[in-house]
This record gives sequence, C-alpha cells and structure tokens, in this order.
Amino acid sequence: MIRFRVCLLMWFACLTVFSMGTVPAQAANPLVRRLELRDTIQPVSAGRLERALEKAKTEHAAALLVDLDTPGGLLDSTRTMVGEILSSPVPVIVYISPSGARGGSAGFFLLESADIAAMAPGTNAGAAHPVLSSGVPDDTMKQKMENDAAAFLRSYVGRHGRNAQVAEEAVRNSKAYSADEAKDQHLIDIIAPSDQALLDSLDGKTIQRVDGSGKTINVTLHLRNAEIETLEPTVREQLLGYLANPNLALLLLVGGALLIYLEFNVPGTVVPGALGMVMVLLAVFSLDLLPIRHTAVLLLLAAVALFVMELKFASHGALAFAAIACLAFGTLTLVDAPIPELAIQPAIAIALCVAFGGITLLLLRLAVRARRNKALTGLAALVGATATAMEPLWPAIAGQKVDGSEPGLMPHEHPIGHVLVQGEIWQAFSSEPLPVKATVRVTGFHGDVLEVQPLIPAASPAPR
Repeated sequence: MIRFRVCLLMWFACLTVFSMGTVPAQAANPLVRRLELRDTIQPVSAGRLERALEKAKTEHAAALLVDLDTPGGLLDSTRTMVGEILSSPVPVIVYISPSGARGGSAGFFLLESADIAAMAPGTNAGAAHPVLSSGVPDDTMKQKMENDAAAFLRSYVGRHGRNAQVAEEAVRNSKAYSADEAKDQHLIDIIAPSDQALLDSLDGKTIQRVDGSGKTINVTLHLRNAEIETLEPTVREQLLGYLANPNLALLLLVGGALLIYLEFNVPGTVVPGALGMVMVLLAVFSLDLLPIRHTAVLLLLAAVALFVMELKFASHGALAFAAIACLAFGTLTLVDAPIPELAIQPAIAIALCVAFGGITLLLLRLAVRARRNKALTGLAALVGATATAMEPLWPAIAGQKVDGSEPGLMPHEHPIGHVLVQGEIWQAFSSEPLPVKATVRVTGFHGDVLEVQPLIPAASPAPR
C-alpha cells in the first residue's frame, strides 16, 4: 500500500513538472494581429484600425501588422489613423504588400507613421501631394495645402530615424518611390517577400517608441515563429465599406427617389414607398461618410424645382433639359473627392441623370393628365365600351318615349333588347337591326337604356 502511494505521488510529480515545462513552450510563440487595408482611406478604414489596435492591446499582442494596398483617401481620416498609430501601446508594422501593391497618397502617411515601415518587392509608395477633386487652387491656397501636409509628415517621420527631407518630396513634388528606392533613401526599414519572412527578420530588433506619457522608450521585438491571426471585418464594417462607394450611393439615391414618387402616384402599394425610403436613407448615410459639396446639393434641389416647373409651363422641353443639366452637374460634383477612386464616375452619373430625368418627366406628365381627366361614373362611364348583344336589337322611332323618362325616342314594334357590357346586363337599342351575339359599341344613353352601334357591319339579314 505504501509502495502504491509512493508511485502515485511520483506520477503526480512528473505530471506537474511536465505541465510546467510545456507552458513556456506554448508561450514561446508570440501573437501578431494582422489587419488588411486594401481600399481607399476613409472613416470606415479608420474605424477598422482603431478596433484592431484595441484588440491587439487587449490580447497583449507582440505587434499589429497592417497589410496595406491603397490608392489614397481622405486627409481627415488619414490624420485620425496616424494619431492612432502614434499613440498605440502595441508596436505597429505597416507593410505594403503583395507585389504590385501601392501606398499612394494617404497610404504614404500611414507607412511613415509606423514603428516599422516595410515593403514587398515590386511595390511603390509616395505621390502624397494634396489635391482638389475639381478646380485649380490659387498659389496661396496651394502653398498652404502643401505646407500643412509637409509639416504633418515631418512631425513624426524624424522620430523613427527616417529621412524627413526625402519624405517631404513626396508631398511637395509628388515623388513616388519603389521598394528599393525607399530602402536606399531611408524611408522604410526593411524589404520582405512575405508576412512571416518580415516578422522573422524583425525578431530581436530594438526600436524607439513613445509611450502614452510622451516618454521615449526602447522596445525589443520578439517575433520569430509568431502566430499571425488576421482580424476579419465585421458585418457592419463590410456594409459600411460598400456604402462608402459614391457610385453605389448615387444609385441608391436615384432609385429610392423613383420608388417614392411611384408610391405617391399609386398610393396603397406600400412596397415601393417602403423600399424607396430605405434606399434613400442608406444613400444619405453613405454620403455622410464622404465629403459633400453644398453647391452640388443646391444644384440637385434646383433640378427638382425645374422638373416641377416643366409641368406648369409650356417650355417645349427647355426646363426639362435645364433640370437634367443641373442634375448631371450636381451628381458629378457631389463628392469632394481627393482621388478618382472616391469620385462619382462620369459615365454612371450622366446615364443615371438622363434615365432619371426621362422617367420622372414621363411619370409627372401621366400624373397631371390623370388629374385633369374628369371622373366618369354610372352610365357615362360605359360610353365607348364594347358590348355583346344578348338578343336581337332594333332601332327606335323618333318622337316617342323609350322608357317613359325622356320624350323623343320609341322602340320599333319589337321590344327593347339587352346587351352584356363590362360584366353587366343593360337594356339597349341599336341604330340598325342587329342579330344575337353582335359586337357593338356604346355610343350614348337615354335614361337607363343604352344606345349602341355595330362595331362590325352586320353581314346577316335583319332579325325577325
């Protein structure tokens, strides 16, 4: 019994030692969070980066790896993202990859703000000159924009030991650099072919960072054999990413407006109005993510006013043409985009404007025509309708009564016949004798008796 207890204790001791020995082995593999940004830089991108940094901080990750491929984006969102990177408690690595990717415009600002700036072979970065999507700024405004962007870039490039003077050339002269050029001119720290190769090459590297109190500290990176976990976008972020597309926003706005107008013309259908309202609200939310010009909004309102005026005044299409022109210019200049990827495509805008203008004008004319038509009820609504003779029809004799309600007409010696019109049976007489099943048209009425004429001349002899 004693021997059994001793063996049991030894077994537990061995198990404990083995468990303690495996913990360091598991902890030896550091965790690196990975975020892919392969789109324009806008508020959605800033939100994704903020969530990734918070996730890396919570998990005590060794670093946050940002795989970047972007043509650029909005300066306000760029400033927000740079601030998040500079104040991050977790080291941030910005890596332009894969081969063929670029870090243009706003992407260059993000690259230089990182603790480690890296590029894959065959990539490029730069061309960060601030631009306006339309119009040419005067010399004073151009100088102010350049100086502001250059000072913003200089404020953090030097703290990472990189060449601030060369980096400033990307802002002032729109210089762009390949991976080798950026490495030779000390704009980036390393060139690596893959994520894992990048992390392995950075293992043991000591970098200078600024902590939350503003104090500069030295941090040694331990990244060899790191476990890379990609942070996937949430459903909300995916939806916002789609809505940040200005062309989609325009499609939603135009389609929603047409559906709402259809609901007003055909009240009670419910579905077009509800769907149109949802589309318009999504379009407004989408445009709220983008920089909007107020002058373009005024042009869109002017287009609506001109469409209404076209219905009130006989302009022979002049007002409608002006409305379509206002609509086209308004949509083309609606988004104040710094890069073409954030601007509304001219072909889409013009096609939508012409289609929207034509459909709206047609619907408005039909609505006005329907409102101007007199409402017909009772027997008056049957005039012009097609009917079928249910029995022989005979003409009436002038000077007598048909049914005692009006003088002037009296049937022949035969009784008044009946016709089937719009599913109802009515008394009727004809302008000439007609056989059974003859197709007739209602031309008038006398009291409760319809007057009809043959729709097709009778080919058979008069009924007897």
